[in-house]
Amino acid sequence: MENFNFYSPTFFAFGKERENECGELVTRFGGRKVLIHYGGGSVIRTGLLDRVRASLEKASIPYIELGGVKPNPRSGLVYEGIELCKKEAVDFILAVGGGSVIDSAKAIAAGTLYDGDFWDFYEGKAAITKALPVGTVLTISAAGSEGSPDSVITKEEGMLKRGAGSDFLRPKFSVLNPALTQTLPAYQTACGITDIIAHLYERYLTNTKDVEVTDRMIEALILAMITEGPKVVSNPDDYEARANIMWAGMMAHNNSCGVGRSQDWTSHGIEHELSALYDCAHGAGLAVTMPAVFTYNMKHDVMRFAQIAVRVWGCQMDFANPCNTAKAGIEALRSFLISIGMPKNFKELGADEADIERLAHTCCYGDGSGSGTIGGFTPLSQSDVEAIYRLML
Repeated sequence: MENFNFYSPTFFAFGKERENECGELVTRFGGRKVLIHYGGGSVIRTGLLDRVRASLEKASIPYIELGGVKPNPRSGLVYEGIELCKKEAVDFILAVGGGSVIDSAKAIAAGTLYDGDFWDFYEGKAAITKALPVGTVLTISAAGSEGSPDSVITKEEGMLKRGAGSDFLRPKFSVLNPALTQTLPAYQTACGITDIIAHLYERYLTNTKDVEVTDRMIEALILAMITEGPKVVSNPDDYEARANIMWAGMMAHNNSCGVGRSQDWTSHGIEHELSALYDCAHGAGLAVTMPAVFTYNMKHDVMRFAQIAVRVWGCQMDFANPCNTAKAGIEALRSFLISIGMPKNFKELGADEADIERLAHTCCYGDGSGSGTIGGFTPLSQSDVEAIYRLML
């Protein structure tokens, strides 16, 4: 295990109707004027936004609003939010929604206190050293942004999807009410489960030895998704299953499972190009990307893939040819994702084979700031990434 620092200060208010405590929580963490940031649709339709407003009003906290966040959140709205926060002297941002809303809120929080272009953080040109405090009211179990230091934004110029991270972006508090996810369509629920599994695999694929504790934590959380995922897809009102998924989603990405070990993030890097170009759901893109990446990278450490195949997917260990076990585990993952309604290939994502070279080039080089390779498990060149995209066909 490697040396590590781990700092996770987020206060979690978990359970039914906890969104009614937003005013108390904002006050507790020093907010005096709030930007409520949200998407639209369900938070308005279900009355959640009204409940959040009422809670802030009860606590005598003034607020302004900025809605309109889309999946794969865009830079244009971030710029608008930064300008609004500066103009209105906002000192706290409350994100009401899923990972896209929270990621957008984090970008606004960092950009408001920065003299330059917030995109500098996402290109790696500047480090985030301060940000407005952020709170969240989560409406979908998926990205884990409610407990993580990370944010992913799509720059509309060139449609580049990139991430930034800093402990300054960890939410001060997050309200996690599993009942708020019960109105989600089965497809969105399944996308979220896929994203959670991807966050766990990205940490599992490591070159660090002797990480049994975090290996077992990751395996347990994936097993929970295998158990609870089909329940909520078939019965959206299963509160207890949704509660387990919601807490697993946070655990999967606050990095408690990733400390002391190298991590991969190849699948996310390759998928980001798909959701940036085609605007597909991130989880759907990961469902197609992960099996292809794992198949391509399997021989880098066959026993790591065989281990998760046996421990999680119940495959029999083939000691004479561990590749057979590793392949069986990857196929079991693919079959599970398809069983909960995820796409299985490029065509079902709406992707075009003619774009593969462009996708691979942008993945490795971005807008000129990229290194030419991606991946923490094993470095992959543009030609490697092209080959992975072709495995998705």
